[in-house]
Amino acid sequence: MLVITGASGQLGRKITENLLQHVPAEGIALSVRDPSKALNFRAAGIRVRQGDYEDAASLRHAWEGADRLLLVSSNAAAIGGDPMMQHATAIAVARDLGVQRIFYTSQIASSSTSHFPPARTHAATEALLAQSGVPWTALRHGFYADSALAMNALGFANGVLAAPLDGKVSWTTHDDLAAADAMLLASSEAIEGPTAPLTGLEALDLDDIAKLAQDILDKPVIREILEDGAMLENAQSTGVPPDRIAILMGYYKAARLGEFASVDPTLSRLIGHPPQSMHDFMVEQLR
Repeated sequence: MLVITGASGQLGRKITENLLQHVPAEGIALSVRDPSKALNFRAAGIRVRQGDYEDAASLRHAWEGADRLLLVSSNAAAIGGDPMMQHATAIAVARDLGVQRIFYTSQIASSSTSHFPPARTHAATEALLAQSGVPWTALRHGFYADSALAMNALGFANGVLAAPLDGKVSWTTHDDLAAADAMLLASSEAIEGPTAPLTGLEALDLDDIAKLAQDILDKPVIREILEDGAMLENAQSTGVPPDRIAILMGYYKAARLGEFASVDPTLSRLIGHPPQSMHDFMVEQLR
């Protein structure tokens, strides 16, 4: 049985859809906090059970019979929660259930010394996996392309991408990553430990994004550099929670140090075609 956690979220849903191309529905089980959000998968013959990283008993029930488990990383830190506690609970349950392999959705910047807080969480979770005794694979995802649009939505609207100095980022779509994740989850072969970076074939900074947006939106879009202090003050004055501010400011520091810039052909090889370019993704999303 292949079990997918967080299957009602954007990535989990897409992985499930792709997994149906590799294995029959009865070989898939979904673990979601709210089963009502996965009724379409239940109707397709996939087992759907309630599972919450905060509740070990619910995970034991949701993951019953799991051979391979896709552990979608928690975003609890963005709302003041403790993702490491959740991940530790999940890994312990998987070990106790005799799961044969855990696949964890990590990121290319995963490092204990990263300036980006989620990357430090990924590194700490990978360390827990290494100590667990359970075979594991860390799916080192490129930075989600959706994030580039969400972070700059106001800038696309007003024609000014105002943010601190950044750096090149290998923006990568959920669609391409989900296809690769599903393939690896269903494959008889396994990658031990971290994968190579699973990225698009180009790395772009906000200057590049502004130029693409200008062409796509057919209006002036400029890049304006803000001092870190100004960005911090703006975020604090608009009531952004401290945990989110730490993630936001950490992103810019990490980006200008090249933490997200790796470009690798592994994703192309896994999915059998070039990943979607940022230009094409922006055309699809902005027009």
